[in-house]
Amino acid sequence: MTSSAGVTQITDLSTTDLEDLSEVLYACVEGGASVSFMSPFSAERAHAFWLGMSADVRNGNRIFLAARDEGGRIVGTVHAIVNLPENQPHRAEVAKLLVHPRARNQGLAASLMQTLEQLCARAGKTLLVLDTVTGGTAERLYTREGWQECGKIPAFALMPDGKPCSTTVFYKQISATV
Repeated sequence: MTSSAGVTQITDLSTTDLEDLSEVLYACVEGGASVSFMSPFSAERAHAFWLGMSADVRNGNRIFLAARDEGGRIVGTVHAIVNLPENQPHRAEVAKLLVHPRARNQGLAASLMQTLEQLCARAGKTLLVLDTVTGGTAERLYTREGWQECGKIPAFALMPDGKPCSTTVFYKQISATV
């Protein structure tokens, strides 16, 4: 486990981690976040999503981070998919930056992203990519953190209520560290 600014790398999701992550995902979707799921959404679907991802975390296909509150509960997460095709060993895809609504505006999202970039650099990655809802708070965060916008795609996905939303695609070049 690696830790920085309240952010911890997780290499094996425990039962408690799965419960906390499910609560974070459920709260975000119920709050209207476009993060791959539609309403109505259930805690069971959230749990199944994280459970399905746990093997990728365990076998190192994803760099997985969590931010915890004072009580040790996970209140934020992000991960990078690092096991990409053989012609892309230098890159990772960032996914599921989520912060529980009760833990927002404390710098957790920025800390999660900064730590993820450091760990990706240590893993030899030099290019990170992601997409986010156009006009959302995450878009502003990525811009502040030095990510470069490379385009917007209209009606790329649906919000949980079924309304179409555009996405903004970003990339960031980083230096691999040894």
